[in-house]
Amino acid sequence: MSVALEARDITKVYGHVHALEGADFDVKAGEVTALIGDNGAGKSTLIKILSGTETPTSGEILIDGKPVTISGPLAARHYGIETVYQDLALAPHLNPVQNMYLGREVMRSGVMGRLGFMNNAEMRAGSKKAFDELGATVRNFSGSVGAMSGGQQQAVAVARAAAWAKRIVLLDEPTAALGVVQTKSVLDLIRRVRDRGLGVVFISHQMPAVLEVADEIQVMRLGRRVAIYKAKDTTMEELVGAMTGAVTQDDRTQENGMREIQS
Repeated sequence: MSVALEARDITKVYGHVHALEGADFDVKAGEVTALIGDNGAGKSTLIKILSGTETPTSGEILIDGKPVTISGPLAARHYGIETVYQDLALAPHLNPVQNMYLGREVMRSGVMGRLGFMNNAEMRAGSKKAFDELGATVRNFSGSVGAMSGGQQQAVAVARAAAWAKRIVLLDEPTAALGVVQTKSVLDLIRRVRDRGLGVVFISHQMPAVLEVADEIQVMRLGRRVAIYKAKDTTMEELVGAMTGAVTQDDRTQENGMREIQS
């Protein structure tokens, strides 16, 4: 698999607080990369930098091997990166179609478009296609998303990100507030996004979900990446050990499932 995004030696300093201290991270196209770590490990800060809502103090980000500057969320979109935040960033009073095209509205042709009339039929058709392709269970296209279940809201948010992303979808705790059945639906949705060739970054504290959906797991601790595992070759106990420092890079060889971390 080709590396779609790479972060090298990223630091982020807030006054006297060092949130990231030389963090590395990479995402392959067509894979789910789980990013895990204890609270304060630096996961959220790293994702904010990759999504353009924060700028690094130092370090380098590469897209398809070329250095880039992600100066804001619009720049992240330009590079094909879409983010689903933990609060979903949906407009609860709008319906799924309006949320899908929020900020990307399709206007009608001719004078009607210049007068501000939108092409609702085209947007509805585009939304239905996006939901159907991912198997998202969105049944009501006219009701507000605020009246939907948590799983359906998450489906709208993930489908929107997948529809517009060209390289990477960043998912910040997408199953945190969901039940068992809804979590399974979202994990199935993530697999379908991956199968479209996009790189998916999955941040979660739920280790069973991580082991179920991830292809690779990268572990952060104290502001830097400390371990990389193939999900099929590791266990929950090993991941927790890496997060807490009980298991170090030297404890596992590449043959046993940990990909060597380049210094």
